[in-house]
Amino acid sequence: MNSVFENRRAAGRELAQHLSAYAGRNDVTVLALPRGGVPVAYEVACALGARLDVLVVRKLGVPVQPELAMGAIASGDAFYLDERIVQYAGVAKDDLERVIAKERAELARRETLYRGSQPPLDVEGRVAILVDDGMATGATMKAAAMSLRHAHPSKIVVALPVAPLDSEARVEEVVDEFVCVMRPRHYFGVGQFYIDFDQTSDDEVRELLDAARKAA
Repeated sequence: MNSVFENRRAAGRELAQHLSAYAGRNDVTVLALPRGGVPVAYEVACALGARLDVLVVRKLGVPVQPELAMGAIASGDAFYLDERIVQYAGVAKDDLERVIAKERAELARRETLYRGSQPPLDVEGRVAILVDDGMATGATMKAAAMSLRHAHPSKIVVALPVAPLDSEARVEEVVDEFVCVMRPRHYFGVGQFYIDFDQTSDDEVRELLDAARKAA
């Protein structure tokens, strides 16, 4: 195992090896967290022979430090807020409401952009594998899992190329299984573990989803 991934698709191929127990089954759906999770999830879905969809999640960033997540929202009106970070950052109620309103509008835009007229894949009674390119605070993944639980899958699996050492404990109350290629002790950010960590474009997301639909 390498200490860094060449890019997201290479990370997806390596992650798929850790999910081999789900290969070739007809009850598995892979759900990507856009945008960065889509190239990873595409490779996972191809390797497992599973269908691919997106679960749109938006991080609620602290106003003066947007990269720091104080919570997240997801499709299905899922909402998660880390009160400790809100208090630590001194975020006022009005500022919090503005961030939530902005991210809800962006979530709706991306739902339409990525899926168009296609309905979400039905995951009721199925194994749902949630994939992203990595994890930082866990707020985004937690909101995604909470949203997904309302769709009544038989099992929720979180699958990541890289995450902090204590990452499983951050989401264990809302997921059934946690799969991760690397959990390094010294963790400063997801991009630290990729040679190519350029932003994934909306066009790339749509292209990969279209390719996955055609393959299915």
